[in-house]
Amino acid sequence: MRSRLTTALCTATTLVAVNGACSANTGGSSTVDTGRQQTGVIATDPKDSWGPAPEVPGARAGGTFTIIRETPVSHLDPQRTYSFAGLMAAPLFARSLTTWKDDGQGNLVLVGDLAETPGSNVEDDCTVWEFTIKEGVRFEDGRPVTAKEIAYGIARSFDPDLTGGPTYLQEWLADTPQYDTAWDFAANRGALPPGLTTPDDRTLRFEFARPRCDLPFAASLPSTAPLPADRDTGINLGHAPFSSGPYKVTRFRAGVEIVLERNEHWDPATDPVRHQYPDRFVWSFGPTTDTAANRVIADNGADQAALSWDYVPASLVSRVAGDAALRSRTILSPTPTANHLVINNQRVTDLRVRQALNYAIDREGLVKVLGGPNVAAPNTTLMPPATIGHRAYDAYPAGRNGDPDRARELLGGQTPELVLGAADSSVEQQMATQLKGNMERAGFKITVRAIPDDAKLDEIKKRDNPWDLYLSSWAADWPSGAAILPVLYDGRGIKAAGNTNESYFDDPAVSAEFDRILALPPAAQAPQWAALDERIMREHAPVVPLYVDVAYLVHGSKVGGVFVSSVFGYPCLLDAHVKP
Repeated sequence: MRSRLTTALCTATTLVAVNGACSANTGGSSTVDTGRQQTGVIATDPKDSWGPAPEVPGARAGGTFTIIRETPVSHLDPQRTYSFAGLMAAPLFARSLTTWKDDGQGNLVLVGDLAETPGSNVEDDCTVWEFTIKEGVRFEDGRPVTAKEIAYGIARSFDPDLTGGPTYLQEWLADTPQYDTAWDFAANRGALPPGLTTPDDRTLRFEFARPRCDLPFAASLPSTAPLPADRDTGINLGHAPFSSGPYKVTRFRAGVEIVLERNEHWDPATDPVRHQYPDRFVWSFGPTTDTAANRVIADNGADQAALSWDYVPASLVSRVAGDAALRSRTILSPTPTANHLVINNQRVTDLRVRQALNYAIDREGLVKVLGGPNVAAPNTTLMPPATIGHRAYDAYPAGRNGDPDRARELLGGQTPELVLGAADSSVEQQMATQLKGNMERAGFKITVRAIPDDAKLDEIKKRDNPWDLYLSSWAADWPSGAAILPVLYDGRGIKAAGNTNESYFDDPAVSAEFDRILALPPAAQAPQWAALDERIMREHAPVVPLYVDVAYLVHGSKVGGVFVSSVFGYPCLLDAHVKP
């Protein structure tokens, strides 16, 4: 689905060089640095893939690090993890074939994690890849991680009951988006899908029908986490994942709390990116964003070592931004996360209605509801500005506050009745109220229906979901149009559940363009993605682009080592520690 690299990994390979979003704990800055360069390379020196990770200045072992979040993490099953919270929690207990070294300044290096290197391109044509698995990596019960457990983890991702995670490896091995019908996991539980083999305990081999030059990048996702077959509890694994990382889950109270404590079998010498500073991590769910932020601002007791996971709420942005004493306890960073009002194209089939929705939205008003420029920046393109080759345009120029008259003109006297599905979190309900007002002044009749936040991600990915509109966001798995447009808008991959194409947009001509661009040399792809971005919006309007996230977080005085991930735009916990 995504192809960027076309040469063997025999030299340092530059992935991106982009002006725009990057990640850093600003350590007191009161403005967002949008001019910093984000860059990435694939490591070529095997030493880069081994540990121990460099010590974090000032860090010490000990203490309990708390993450306060309003809504629960839906589950912790690595093969099903694709939410931002899940993707940032997973590396604490689940190692993957490859991973990113992120310096907190927007500089990325892809290295081996379970593997000794980021992979070997055996035939120099990206059709055959091999990974040599490190010795010394162990599960939480002390048994060694081998290629067989990694292969089993990948195989179980074919199970249609385990939806929600990324589908790159399944689709590439099956050579079809309908991977779960091409290979039946339940019927072949003791085998591996075609193309995936383990020649020995330390070798994992992928063979593809066509070049898959993005494999080292896709292998960095939690879907390559290992699992012994005898520890597979199916849909219940998310309550008690089996650890291969520095921490293990010791308590899972659904909707209330997750506790992770040290895995004594983790060997830092094998790990290039992780640390094991806190004695434990506690994810605490339930407090509203206002309550969580106020708790860490007050800085009492255990909250001194707590991070408010949800961004600073609109009600507190001015207070936090205006308090110089809080500067050292805030993180302010642009992110690569684009947010959309997704239109269910199976239900809203009239192009003029979708175009009218684009004219209806007051982006400036929405940004104010969210908390202002420290929280969000308006966006009118499918790809966020951080994407390589991004080109600014506005297919439906409605000014800063929307153009309801133009929307009504397009509707031609119709009053479309649409259902907006919104998570039951306080932030999304506030957004839904704002958007409902925008659309109704433009001639729509909108009904807002609440969706449980911990279920929403799975529910909107069901093809037959009952909503016409819903809010969604996307941070590319690496910063390329190839990681955005085909993933979100290729109709050939639509299935019953687990869809990344949440708009259910399907146009054969656009799909053909995806294939054409993916076959180009990487250097030639960027302007082509930008042109296709604009074409999709002008000809089809499958969504309403809304804004790009700005990360604005606040934490207690004893929190150290947290920065915003350059890849996903949410707090990275791998360097986290509790200050004395």
